[in-house]
Amino acid sequence: MSNLFIFGMGYTASHLARRLRSQGWQVRGTGRAGDVDFADGAAVHAALADATHVLSSVPPDRASGLDPVLTHYGEILRATPARWIGYLSSTGVYGDAGGAWVDEASVVGTGRRNARTEADLVWQALDNRVRVLRLPGIYGPGRSALDRVRDGGAKRIDMSNQVFSRVHVEDIAGGIIASFDGPAGVYNLADDLPCSQNRVIEAACRLLSAPLPPLQSLEDANLSPMALGFYAENRRVANGKAKRLLGWTLRYPDYEAGLSAILAQGG
Repeated sequence: MSNLFIFGMGYTASHLARRLRSQGWQVRGTGRAGDVDFADGAAVHAALADATHVLSSVPPDRASGLDPVLTHYGEILRATPARWIGYLSSTGVYGDAGGAWVDEASVVGTGRRNARTEADLVWQALDNRVRVLRLPGIYGPGRSALDRVRDGGAKRIDMSNQVFSRVHVEDIAGGIIASFDGPAGVYNLADDLPCSQNRVIEAACRLLSAPLPPLQSLEDANLSPMALGFYAENRRVANGKAKRLLGWTLRYPDYEAGLSAILAQGG
């Protein structure tokens, strides 16, 4: 039986777990949806000993900047018999590209995600079984522009040249599964249509027949430090490598398809 162990069963990893369980996989993990305590070393070691696949979706620790999975379990990961090891990284490692396209050969470590970049590189060097999957903005049921429009939190910022990439959570799951039989390495999992955040909000409003939020300056929008950091970077993320080498296909190649599906599914 195929057996996946996940460090950090949050939003994205839980979607993957449900999909694999429906296909007969055994899935265990740490985190709020998991059944293993991350701090229980003996339990983690036992689970890893049975795993055919291991995935980490745990980001670096905010205080120390260190990757907690590598810090506590790096050596056992090198020794695990699993045939596949995956790490969910971020396209934030590319920093600001001024709206240009970035791919897996682009320079990393020039942006605000220094700890994430370091973790990304250490995971790559861990073992020849590792697939590092770099993710842009993640959306899906319960976490999309539709929800922000409904709860009144949607904003349109007067930054017409700011562009970013995103990916539906189900396409992340599909990309991870495609990498099980693909070559090790680094892959971007992004959809086909980078665009401004305003276009996504406008599409959500149209689908919900809701009025558009007013266009605001960045200064007047009262954004959180995290959101301000998001608007400080501008890039388009290329996904061709994952398509070519993994045979990855997108269920939702753009935000219009993704948001329409979420709404049709009751989200």
